[in-house]
Amino acid sequence: MVGLASAAGLVGFLSEPDSELRVFALKTLDSQIDLLWTEVVDAIPQIEALYEDESFPERGLAALVAAKVYYHLQEYNESMVFALGAGKLFELDNGGEFEETIIAKCVDTFISLSAAQRPAVGDQPVNLNTAFPTSAEGATSTSVSLTSPITPFSQSALPSKSLLSRQEAPAVDATYPGGEDTSLKQVETPLVLKRGVQGQLQSVIERLFEQCFLQKRYRQVIGIAIEAKNLDVLRRTIIRASEDEKLQNGESRRSEELMEYVLDICMGIVQERAFRNEILKLILDLLNEIPAPDYFSIAKCVVYLNEHSMASVILRQLVEKGDARSLAVAYQISFDLYDNSTQEFLQKVRQEIAELVPESSVAEGQEKAGEQAEPTESDRLLDDQSTSIGANDDSKIPAEAKTAYKNILDILDGLKTIQLNLEFLYRNNKADIAILNKVRDSLEARNSIFHTAVTLSNAFMHAGTTHDKFFRDNLEWLGKAVNWSKFTATAALGVIHRGNLSQGQKLLQPYLPREHIAGVGGSGSVYSQGGSLYAFGLIYANHGGMAVDLIRDHFKKATEEVVQHGGALGLGVAGMATGDEGIYEDLRNVLYSDSALNGEAVGLAMGLVMLGTGNMKVLEDMIQYAHDTQHEKIVRGLAMGMALIMYGRQEAADELINGLLGDPDPTLRYGGIMTIALAYCGSSSNKAVRKLLHVAVSDVNDDVRRIAVLSLGFILFRKHQSVPRMVELLSESYNPHVRYGAAMALGISCAGTGLDEAIDLLEPMLKDSTDFVRQGALIALSMVLVQQNEAMNPRVSSLRKAMMKMIGDRHEDAMAKFGCAVALGIIDAGGRNCTISLQTQTGNLNMPGIVGAAVFIQYWYWFPLTHFLSLSFAPTSVIGVDQKLEVPFFKFHSNTRPSLFDYPPEQQVKTEEAPEKVKTAVLSTTAQAKRRAQRREKQQRRESMDIDQTPTTPKVSDQMPDKMDTDEGAVKGEEDAKDAEKEAVEGQKKKIEREKVGYELENMSRVLPAQLKYLTFPDPRYEPVKRPTGGVVVVLDKKPEEPRETIEMKASKEAKQPAAPAESFQDRLHAAIGAAALQTPQRGIGRAGLVPESISTPGATAAAGVLTAVDEDEDGGEEAPVPEEFEYETEGEEEEEE
Repeated sequence: MVGLASAAGLVGFLSEPDSELRVFALKTLDSQIDLLWTEVVDAIPQIEALYEDESFPERGLAALVAAKVYYHLQEYNESMVFALGAGKLFELDNGGEFEETIIAKCVDTFISLSAAQRPAVGDQPVNLNTAFPTSAEGATSTSVSLTSPITPFSQSALPSKSLLSRQEAPAVDATYPGGEDTSLKQVETPLVLKRGVQGQLQSVIERLFEQCFLQKRYRQVIGIAIEAKNLDVLRRTIIRASEDEKLQNGESRRSEELMEYVLDICMGIVQERAFRNEILKLILDLLNEIPAPDYFSIAKCVVYLNEHSMASVILRQLVEKGDARSLAVAYQISFDLYDNSTQEFLQKVRQEIAELVPESSVAEGQEKAGEQAEPTESDRLLDDQSTSIGANDDSKIPAEAKTAYKNILDILDGLKTIQLNLEFLYRNNKADIAILNKVRDSLEARNSIFHTAVTLSNAFMHAGTTHDKFFRDNLEWLGKAVNWSKFTATAALGVIHRGNLSQGQKLLQPYLPREHIAGVGGSGSVYSQGGSLYAFGLIYANHGGMAVDLIRDHFKKATEEVVQHGGALGLGVAGMATGDEGIYEDLRNVLYSDSALNGEAVGLAMGLVMLGTGNMKVLEDMIQYAHDTQHEKIVRGLAMGMALIMYGRQEAADELINGLLGDPDPTLRYGGIMTIALAYCGSSSNKAVRKLLHVAVSDVNDDVRRIAVLSLGFILFRKHQSVPRMVELLSESYNPHVRYGAAMALGISCAGTGLDEAIDLLEPMLKDSTDFVRQGALIALSMVLVQQNEAMNPRVSSLRKAMMKMIGDRHEDAMAKFGCAVALGIIDAGGRNCTISLQTQTGNLNMPGIVGAAVFIQYWYWFPLTHFLSLSFAPTSVIGVDQKLEVPFFKFHSNTRPSLFDYPPEQQVKTEEAPEKVKTAVLSTTAQAKRRAQRREKQQRRESMDIDQTPTTPKVSDQMPDKMDTDEGAVKGEEDAKDAEKEAVEGQKKKIEREKVGYELENMSRVLPAQLKYLTFPDPRYEPVKRPTGGVVVVLDKKPEEPRETIEMKASKEAKQPAAPAESFQDRLHAAIGAAALQTPQRGIGRAGLVPESISTPGATAAAGVLTAVDEDEDGGEEAPVPEEFEYETEGEEEEEE
């Protein structure tokens, strides 16, 4: 049909009384509307009147024409309403711009309407008495209401100026199709009410969903359902996908992938905690209805929902099946539960599992456990369960089931995982001791900050390896530790021996408070005693057991504030997330003594023990005391403790956040920011990010601004690619505290990723004018580059060299040198076998890792808290265990070049740099004299070739070449060095070219997270029960009847030596002096980490003597001052004086 030039005639037909003429006009306009819509605009009222006329035969056609006119006018809501009124005339399959736009608008409207029908219900705290007296405007005081830039986290005060006044999910009336666009409400409401198109909207959405089902595009429907918060659609989609597969006789893998997709969206994108829990419950119900459910996905849901009863039911069902695969899956789920759950959750599961185990079987398990570890490790567990075990009948449970339950109890108690990780770190320790020696030699040990820096570097570099040889070989350096440096050095033993449960008490016995062990009066240093309690907690971190009882006993009996300080930290880290009211009462009693020295540690420990519980009573006590005390340290400890109590609580923490951020005390506002960071950690919550950014640029206190920027790393570590772009401008702020916060935010969020964008921002900060910004940049770079080699990130080599240069620069500031030393320890964490991980290998939040990083950043105020970073260290390994929980010997394949994920090469560090001889200037006259001398020498040799001459004394001219030879040697040395470097580079390139893709790895080998996707298990005998995610992987032995080779646990099989007995100060001093004179290593390099040997060697005894010796100035109770005569440029000044 030829296009019309004008629509005037057709518009005139719309006024005719004849229906056929009006229908003809509408049909013609519909086909030509894209060309004629400008002339039809004025006739919109007539077209709408035809649609509203119930006697008109083509009402749908009139609605379609009106919809297209409104579409061209960009009035999409009106267009959508009339398109829905057109009914079947609105064809979804056309694929034109009009249809696509209206469909998109329909989906948006469906989402907003459906979400509005489900009101947002968060986990709001009930009757939290914050004890903050507020003014009418909602501020804590009049001065704050005038000066504080902080607005409440909720909309209870000052909503107009707060960025959070924009709600995350605004409540709208179900009749509004415009959803969150409040500007359209007045226009859309009457349209929806008058036209009554809700049914048509639902019909269009159903047709759209059906098309997606036919095309197998289930994920699109799931996305719409989750965004619309419509669980009915979500359930129907998953069931429909499963039914479609059954009809097509396909495998069930597609439905499993769909469930994994829903689970990933739920854990990573859904921000409202209450809605997320509803989705997880739905997934759990659907998984249980499947004939062969995915138990690993079920376990993931169970952990997040804190359904400990369901976890024990799953384990019982798998054990009762009796086949080998079900048993292997039960063990794997047990390992995953331990990695992802709190101590409180695990204790409840163990209690329920223990009810199924006869008492005799448990007793047998106790005897066997005693052969591998201290009996006290299992004694306490079995004592707790004795009340419920006796009711079981031994004859009803098969022997295989008894063994399985006993093994599950051991796994859930953490003994097996900790033992395997300790063995892995012990076997594969590749720490470069030359780097540590360079750090030690570059930093003056008389300065306590430098001594602490070397201690921390050593602790991180050997974390979990049990390799404490550095302390034993450097007794003279260790002896310079005084007061809190001694406290930190003793606590470092806990980091080095973390997880060494069977030998922890023996190792630390020489350092523990003596009066409670051997009945001898306490004669050692209170700093080493306090540090030993802290170390004891670090060894048993997040494990508890007998360590909590021992530390608690010392803590209650201690009278020295330093010992109470160390005991509080040890109690907190060992009893993490236990929710033990008794421990809390003991800590509170010490807190009320109002001592600033131990109050900070006690406040922090209270938060660690009550981690994530959201206990209202505890919070009210802490808030009240924070306002009553005058000590800033106590307020800071309580603020951090309150943040820890709200770990992972999200919306339930809003009221506490509101109160803390409105407080005039900047320390409590600091705690409010930390509460946001920990309550919303890993959630990527827009609300939390907006608040942190607002505070970062508006608060009047530098500490609060710094922590606000830094906390972005905790919120966004699951979306670390977005952090560099977010903090890019903040990293160039005029305020150095903001720049430091930006650096640390990058380090925390991008830890272990080697992200180039993060390095691009951090590298220029190494030359920042402020010393603590350089410190933060160094630590952040080491966190980002941990376990990175030159093949993965070419810049890691140059950055390592820059760190080594900075540590040896005598003109560098002490703060930057401290950061550099700590960074060199972090980048080689755990003998180069650990990464920094804030989420577990299965994708859940890594609670110890997040808490460790959060407390670590408090090193700004207190250096001993730096040790907490070791809780974030996660071994990067694949450890296969069979159904007997033994480690079989087998190999698996990595489909990459060996150099891609290899260890970084050991750095060539010069131990002694002798002053080089200054090159002699070569003058032209000297060169001429040299040439003349050479000609004379040649001539003399020709003349005297056949004549024997008597030896004569050399002339001055004969000695001249010696000096010239020195010059030539220097030049020749430089050329040789360049040639050697060039050959090395060429050889490296040839090596890469020669390397074959693919190589074999043995069980219990280092496997980086990025390497996991390249792994295959070709061994015909051992098959993993799930896709390897790193860590402990249970493998199914397909040939159990054949003999097998297992890997011996060397770290736990060594002969146990008794601990050194208690001795007097004089005995320890004589031992220290004698051992320092010998200083002979007692072990080979490969076995230098064993605790029993280190206990029995003179070096270990000497180290204990040095650390437990009482400092001369300790009676005064003051910290050792920095020596006044120590200056950075003392030698240079002396030379100038000469």
